[in-house]
Amino acid sequence: MMQASPSKLLWQRFKSHPIAIASLGLLITFAVFAIFAPLIENILDVSATDVDLFNRFTSPSVNNILGTDELGRDILVRLLYGAQISLSVGITAALIASFFGTIIGLAAGYTGGRLDAILMRMTDGIIALPLLPLLIVLAALDLSKLGLPDTLVNSENISHYRIILIVALAGWTTTARLVRGSTLSLRERDFVLAAKAQGSSNFRIMFIHILPNLASSIIVATTLSVGNIILLESVLSFLGLGIQPPTPSWGNMLTNAQELIWDSPVMAFYPGILIFLTVIAFNFIGDGLQNALNPRNRNN
Repeated sequence: MMQASPSKLLWQRFKSHPIAIASLGLLITFAVFAIFAPLIENILDVSATDVDLFNRFTSPSVNNILGTDELGRDILVRLLYGAQISLSVGITAALIASFFGTIIGLAAGYTGGRLDAILMRMTDGIIALPLLPLLIVLAALDLSKLGLPDTLVNSENISHYRIILIVALAGWTTTARLVRGSTLSLRERDFVLAAKAQGSSNFRIMFIHILPNLASSIIVATTLSVGNIILLESVLSFLGLGIQPPTPSWGNMLTNAQELIWDSPVMAFYPGILIFLTVIAFNFIGDGLQNALNPRNRNN
């Protein structure tokens, strides 16, 4: 009987976690609708940014499926564009943070000695800082005073890029500590000692022999961090330090809704429930991947 491939076995174990499957389906649905937001905007003949004060707070209709906000903009289309921002910030920042965390943790764990001490004390120092106040300070910096080109400072997407960068700069520490701890164990294994005996370079041992054995832990940590990053982006946008209007994001949509909570509570409900569902979906997917990639389950 032919043995199933590793990818098929992984998928079979992941499917045994029905909540993770449902969460994956939900996120794919969000992503598809977000990608086709401009098309949906054209089909419905509405706008996410154009102000129409004669069309404020309208009830759901054929064109305005979820109604309009305080400036007459379509709520549904703004939510879809907000999904683009939240998902892109969460996934991109998580990948960048995971990349730097992996490099730092791998170098510290394999090299040891003084380099390990320096990198881990730097990691501990960042962990010791209060995260939200640190992000608020970084998000409030005046980029024009940092010597950056005016074209970049005045770019339409600069707030998007800045959020990704500052969250990634503060979010690599968890992955670094995880990778470092696993590397300390793996570097004493027989296959690493054999590679050293064959004359393999340290670079080859780290990235060819050790790193593949860390893949499952890194994937799970990255997936779980996406939800936290989306929350941080939403908080910064809610405080007015994240994605800047008129670009919609779930966080700044909540900011706009807070003063209208009694007049139009749905304006706060929609972005709030989408943030909640997205964060919890990524966490459930992380749990499913942890179960599927667990070495103890590989024979199941």
